[in-house]
Amino acid sequence: MIRITIYKDKNDYIKRYSVSGHANYDEYGRDIVCAAVSVLTQTGLLSINKVAKIEENQISYSINQENGFLDVEILEDISLEELKNAQIILMSLVVGLESIIDSYPEYVTLEYREV
Repeated sequence: MIRITIYKDKNDYIKRYSVSGHANYDEYGRDIVCAAVSVLTQTGLLSINKVAKIEENQISYSINQENGFLDVEILEDISLEELKNAQIILMSLVVGLESIIDSYPEYVTLEYREV
């Protein structure tokens, strides 16, 4: 099962997301659930940098494809404008993940935590 955690601050801004595990919907290389989650979450990371223009040194991230692990955190040293731009991307990420969960609830979970 893929476990996704979205971390929000006290102002309800998404500051971090973490993904771990494999869906095991199908064999490796044919698992559409894993592929969909991977594409969304990795595009989220790339978009925070390239679209929201948040510099790579303002983002902490860790990836381990073998273990199905991705952790992305926006660091504290960004402007409010940059944070708001990132929210559009991160909220879109959540919409996509929720859509996958609606279709495949036995393979993906999503929880929220406060940072």
